[in-house]
Amino acid sequence: MSDAQFYIKLALWSQVVSSAVFIAALLYVWFRWIVPVVMAAQERSNRQIAEAERRRDEVKGALETLRREIEGAHHDAKLIEARAEERGDHERQALIDEATAAGERALQDAGRELERGRAAARTLLRDELFERALALARADAARTVDRALDARLVERCVGSLERAAHG
Repeated sequence: MSDAQFYIKLALWSQVVSSAVFIAALLYVWFRWIVPVVMAAQERSNRQIAEAERRRDEVKGALETLRREIEGAHHDAKLIEARAEERGDHERQALIDEATAAGERALQDAGRELERGRAAARTLLRDELFERALALARADAARTVDRALDARLVERCVGSLERAAHG
């Protein structure tokens, strides 16, 4: 082997060894610093994804809870509306019954007042009629009764009173 060939082989092997050392250094740097950074970034990204999924699941759960609460509120609102309608019907019927009873009492009171008014009017009419009849009788008696008839009537009246008093 000649020196030229030796140097050519040495140059070749030198390049092979330097390439191997470079690849080994590159692998060392890759595994020593780059892979941990990439793995940390990937782990951080995975944690962020897991956190986002956890939050999404929490929000889904909260959304489902809110939907159930809304359905419950709608159900409660329907029940309240039904109770309010029932209560309104009851109150309306109670007011109608109360107004009917008050109207009937007022009608009965008016009837009694009318009867009292009629009785008072009858009494007044009777008194007026009696006074007129008495006035007419006095006028007629004054025209038709003389002293002798008057004396006989007074004696009869006194006699009947004495008989009634004695028995």
